[in-house]
Amino acid sequence: MKINNFDIYKKVFIIAELSANHAGDINIAKETIKVAKECGADAVKLQTYTADTITIDCKKEDFILKGGTLWDGKSLYELYQEAYTPWEWHKELFEYARSIGLDIFSSPFDKSAVDFLEQFNPSAYKIASFEITDYELIRYTASKQKPMIISTGIATIDEIQDAVDICKKEGNENIILLKCTSSYPAPLEEANLKTIPNIKETFGVEVGFSDHTLGVTAPIVAVSLGARVIEKHFILDKNLDSADKDFSLDPAEFSEMVKAVRDTEKLLGKVDYSMNEKKRKNRQFARSLYVVKDIKKGEKFTNENVRSIRPGFGLHPKYLPAILGKSAKTDIKKGERMKWEYL
Repeated sequence: MKINNFDIYKKVFIIAELSANHAGDINIAKETIKVAKECGADAVKLQTYTADTITIDCKKEDFILKGGTLWDGKSLYELYQEAYTPWEWHKELFEYARSIGLDIFSSPFDKSAVDFLEQFNPSAYKIASFEITDYELIRYTASKQKPMIISTGIATIDEIQDAVDICKKEGNENIILLKCTSSYPAPLEEANLKTIPNIKETFGVEVGFSDHTLGVTAPIVAVSLGARVIEKHFILDKNLDSADKDFSLDPAEFSEMVKAVRDTEKLLGKVDYSMNEKKRKNRQFARSLYVVKDIKKGEKFTNENVRSIRPGFGLHPKYLPAILGKSAKTDIKKGERMKWEYL
């Protein structure tokens, strides 16, 4: 599958999530995009909503954040009013990212956001964890025939299947499901990354990981388990006034993560039992059969005069039982490679 011209089967697709980390300043947003590119991101992702498209301005109990979140006490409207990316910035941000060779797309949070984003011809659409239950949004977004990246953080297994089926019913088979723990930050013990290969097996689509844990260990494990997309929140400076700073990576951390993911890809490599030149050369250090004591013509081969030792230029050790008890055709000096013609 390709996102823009990026083949996720050849290389893990690393997304820097901008989210609220622009701190309300378009220049910070642009600098964040620039540094994300320098740190090795393959794409930057925006979020396209307003407080009014995602909730209502209401202070009733249902609309007040509580339960141990980073934003307890705020209303949903207040949080999203603070965190949203102004729609009037999008054109400039899309153009800027593309001008420096960085892919860019967004998470729409309602149909009006999809309509708005279509003018920029994004390479993909991302459905956020909390929107996976909005089946009409998924259907409408999938109908645009762009790759669908869908976080599964709060979904039941049936809801995940529904989301996949909705995309396919729209004729959109380019689906990537992201394992995600919708806690901010997410405790390591709640990551359950063993789910990653199971998602691929269960739903028959590509799989990735949207990470809210601290540090860079989880993406390494995720890639080892088959994730082809990694999404991580990125911030220029954790001193910025951002709702998402506490679970975002700064440039040094993001660069470390990118390097770790790329190193993990190299380590995983491919299934390979071939005998390449390096292996052939290193077989000199393997064991093989050598004569370890002088042997006279007619003398029998025994464990005392033939042994499996290094180096590896003699007969394979597996032939020792076939040699023992046989007689020597000629005199053989200690240190000679064992050969069939000696029998």
